[in-house]
Amino acid sequence: MATLYSNNYLIVVIFLFLGIILPVVAITLARLLAPSNPTEEKRKTYESGVDPIGSSWVQFNVKYYIFALLFVVFDVETVFLYPWAVAFDSLGLFALVEMMIFIFLLVIGLVYAWKKKVLEWN
Repeated sequence: MATLYSNNYLIVVIFLFLGIILPVVAITLARLLAPSNPTEEKRKTYESGVDPIGSSWVQFNVKYYIFALLFVVFDVETVFLYPWAVAFDSLGLFALVEMMIFIFLLVIGLVYAWKKKVLEWN
């Protein structure tokens, strides 16, 4: 029985090692093998074929980021709801209560964002 558990940890360690070493090797090989001929024209900022005018630094309204963050939160909610809905028959009443608490907390967050007028676009 002890070898069964240690074998599982060995597999996790192998995957962790491969997950770290393979990207490092790929990036290193790409850097060594890729041709490098930097010119001023190649370093210039590309704006759909038009020569850039002024600074490339542009400040965006923070509402774009907040709106995107809210989208990600509710998108992740959908990811959590789907497997729960598929296995609903075998989970029982306890899982139903847990999911209702989860949805209730998300609704509280939505109401808070609504009260703070984060969802209004001016």
